[in-house]
Amino acid sequence: MRKLGTACGPTRLRIGNRLDDPDSKRELNKRLFSKIAAEYRWMPAALSLGRDSGWKRHLIQTLPDLPKPFCVDLACGDGDLTRRLARRFPDGAVVGLDLTPAMLSRARRLTTQANVRYAEADMGATGLASESADIVTGGYALRNAPDLDETIGEIARILRPGGWAGFLEFMRWPSRIGGALEIGVLRVWGGLWGMLLHGNPAVYGYIAASLRRFPTRMELIARFAERGLHLVSASPCLFGVTAILLFRKDGQCREASE
Repeated sequence: MRKLGTACGPTRLRIGNRLDDPDSKRELNKRLFSKIAAEYRWMPAALSLGRDSGWKRHLIQTLPDLPKPFCVDLACGDGDLTRRLARRFPDGAVVGLDLTPAMLSRARRLTTQANVRYAEADMGATGLASESADIVTGGYALRNAPDLDETIGEIARILRPGGWAGFLEFMRWPSRIGGALEIGVLRVWGGLWGMLLHGNPAVYGYIAASLRRFPTRMELIARFAERGLHLVSASPCLFGVTAILLFRKDGQCREASE
């Protein structure tokens, strides 16, 4: 396989061709996130102008108080959100799932909590038992899903009735002009970081390219509702460029005393 620096040169990488097919997008994700694994611990803060940590803290705070939940963190990367879950629920169990071995290796090195484990898995096919999770989370995960509808279906499958799902994600502005402006700014901002760190704007230009194919917030909420996951709260961040969305699955949840 060619190295990312060769295959992903500014004039050679055609991201659009790879984002429109689940298998191609899955392979692209593996290669891109392997490339940026070493810098991923600080990169979200740089891209978000220092706001990433506060957004993740708010996401964790929106989750309900459960005594011993089983939590699943999708596309966990280096485990930042996974570790936050473990601290929030010290008596629970947390599993972080990711496609990229390099990310999982860093996550394991950075994690000291005994109630955390990591596994290599596609978020659309986690391998977890049906109705086994109390909480599912994802930090910038949904937009990277090889097949978004498949992933939403998998979230619905593994959540217990009454279970919770919380996500921090980029949101595409609904208006044509606003959406074009947002994606244009992200393309320039991400491309700048790609050039500075890798000599290749495509590395972080991926953010804008993937967002262009992502549903608007209302469209995303509707897709979750079709699977029995209904919006509980939505918190727009940075003028709506990102948002924290909390969903709950239909059905009766476990009693808190269990």
